Amino acid sequence: MIRRTLTLRLFLRLLPVLALAAALPWVFAYWIDRGWLLALASMAVLLALMWWSLRHALAPLRALFRALASSVNTYRDGEFNFGVHWSGDDEVGDLVRAHGELGEVLRQQRQDLVQRELLLDTMVQNTPVAMLLSAEGGDGLRRVAYANLAARKLLNDGRRLEGQRLDDLLDSLPVELREAVARGGDSLFAVPGEGDDEDVFHLSRRNFSLNGRRHELLLVRLLTPELRRQEVQTWKKVIRVISHELNNSLAPIASLAHSGAELVRRGRHERLGEVFSTIEERARHLEVFIRGYARFAKLPQPQLQTIAWAEFLGRLQRQIGFELEGADDSLHARVDIAQMEQALLNLLKNAHEAGADAAPPSDEVRVRLLRLPGWIRLEVLDRGTGMNEAVLQNALLPFYSTKRHGTGLGLALAREIVEAHGGRLSLQNRADGGLCVAVMLPESSN
Repeated sequence: MIRRTLTLRLFLRLLPVLALAAALPWVFAYWIDRGWLLALASMAVLLALMWWSLRHALAPLRALFRALASSVNTYRDGEFNFGVHWSGDDEVGDLVRAHGELGEVLRQQRQDLVQRELLLDTMVQNTPVAMLLSAEGGDGLRRVAYANLAARKLLNDGRRLEGQRLDDLLDSLPVELREAVARGGDSLFAVPGEGDDEDVFHLSRRNFSLNGRRHELLLVRLLTPELRRQEVQTWKKVIRVISHELNNSLAPIASLAHSGAELVRRGRHERLGEVFSTIEERARHLEVFIRGYARFAKLPQPQLQTIAWAEFLGRLQRQIGFELEGADDSLHARVDIAQMEQALLNLLKNAHEAGADAAPPSDEVRVRLLRLPGWIRLEVLDRGTGMNEAVLQNALLPFYSTKRHGTGLGLALAREIVEAHGGRLSLQNRADGGLCVAVMLPESSN
């Protein structure tokens, strides 16, 4: 079959119009001799016939263009079931077929996208991590745009959260969660439970732009079950560490005691001083080791005294260097001076070590004091590399350490001391690099 081109099809359809246009001068010349009125009337008739013939010839193309425009509008609206038909085997037919193939591809992609969205929604709804997506509405207030089942259960007793004002929702939540959200960034916080129990959570927040609007995603993960499993593993590690250290000290002591007895039996007393000196050295090492673990396990009740933070931190600066911000003379607290000094020294030592391990190394360590309603917030800020999520979740566990020769007691002991004073300790990475260790303590009037 010979393929007709669009030019040929248009020529055949416009042939009557061309014929009328060719006849127009002859008709005008014929009727001009019989009068102007007849000539003008004949011209009007011929022009009307030409207009009608032209519209009739181009009607299929006009209908096609309207159909193509309608199909494009349906594509823009997300509907891909609109089809366009053209009977001719020409360039326009190629365009219509390409348009149909495009619609089929978009339709298949839309179906795949819907299936992926269903899969993602199923995964999000059934994940144990609470997910809360908020966006700013037309009234300028941030409202909850989406919340999965874990978020509804954790934050609203299983009821829907969509549409609620974010500020109203946060006001009804524990103060620890509100403070973690207010701080910004990722952080670790604990919410008191029944008795002496507490639930530990990890908060992450990320910003997205969806449909031209800024959205914020809050992820709240309950770490208590994982921490309990980690604690079991930690205690096993502690037992291994203590057993190893005891063996390293007791085995030489037993060997030296046997050697000393042999020297006494043989009457060679000149080497007994060296034997006893080595035994004393190993015993002292063992004593220091056991005392460090006992100090953590048997932290005494704080003996509270009223201190001025500026004076207290000034004395601490003479022991270990740091920059001090916000040390107002009016800021006071009731603390056990020895315990709080030990806790802050541990935090400052960690901050200096983190800066020394950074690339390039940094010796910048700052302590910042902030007054909040009823509380004093003390922040220890360093310029190290911060902590990845796994370390951030486990850093407060006793005996957990990423250092080769670390005991894993520094942060855990600091946390125990702070909580014994009725306060809280939390960790979060700084947005511009480094770590912020925040200590919240009740404020005391002088």
